[in-house]
Amino acid sequence: MAKLTLTVKNQNGDVLATKTADNRCALAYHGTYAEGDQLVFSTDAKNSFVMLQLDDAMGENFVYMKANELLFTIPFNEKRYSYCTKAFIGEWHVLTARVATEAEVKMNKNLAKNVYDQAADLGLYPHAHANVETRGESVFAARNAINGNICNESHGLWPYESWGINMQDDAEITVEFGRKVLVDRIVLVTRADFPHDNWWQEVTLSFSDGTKLVQKLEKSYDPHEIILPEAKTIEWVTMSDMKKDPTDPSPFPALTQIEVYGIEA
Repeated sequence: MAKLTLTVKNQNGDVLATKTADNRCALAYHGTYAEGDQLVFSTDAKNSFVMLQLDDAMGENFVYMKANELLFTIPFNEKRYSYCTKAFIGEWHVLTARVATEAEVKMNKNLAKNVYDQAADLGLYPHAHANVETRGESVFAARNAINGNICNESHGLWPYESWGINMQDDAEITVEFGRKVLVDRIVLVTRADFPHDNWWQEVTLSFSDGTKLVQKLEKSYDPHEIILPEAKTIEWVTMSDMKKDPTDPSPFPALTQIEVYGIEA
C-alpha cells in the first residue's frame, strides 16, 4: 500500500489545499491559480508506477516516479503558450493520483508520453531534453515532443507546439525512461507546416544499449512508423544527425512528437 499526497502551495510555500490517501487520492481545489503556485505530488514509495492527473483539462498520464516528491510549477505568461488553453484556468481544479494497476504496468503502450514533463529532470519519467530549443521559447521546447499532441500542420502556440532545433545541424533530442524498458516500435510525427517547414530525409536513433538505427523519412503529414529489427532493452533513446532536404529553401524542420512503444523490461 502506498500513501499518496496532493498539495497546492503558493509562491511563499503556504499550503492552499492538501489531501492524503492510500493508493488513490483526489484533490478538488477551489481557487484561481496565481503566479508562483506549485502543485506537489508525494508518495512514500520510490520507483513507483502512478496514474497522475495534475489538471483535469490535461487528463491522466502513466508515469514512473523515481523520487518521492514532484514539484510542478503552474505555467504563466510565455510558459503557458505550449499548454492547452483550458489547463490551469478557472476556479475549480481536480488533481488525482493512484497507484497504477498491474494491467496498466504490463500493457504495451507509448512509453514516451508525459504531459507533465518539465525542463528540469525532477525524477518523473518519461523525460525529454535536447541540446537546443529554438530561442528558448516554450512552444519549441523538448517537452512538447512527448506531450501526446500530434497536430503538426502549423507551428507556434498550442495546439501546434513542437520541438524546434533553431536551425542547428547538430541538434539532438533524448527521451529518458528512468528504468529499463523493452521497445519494438517508434513513431515520429514530424512537423509539416509546408511550405514554412523543411523536412528530414534521414535521422539517426541511438539507444542506451550502444546500438544505432539510421532511418529514411519522407515528406509527409503522416506519422513515420519505425519497426525495430528486434526488440531492445533500453533506458533512453536519442534522435540526432537529422538531414534536411537540401533542395528545400526552408531552414525549419521540426519534430511534433516522438512515440516509443513497448513494455516494462
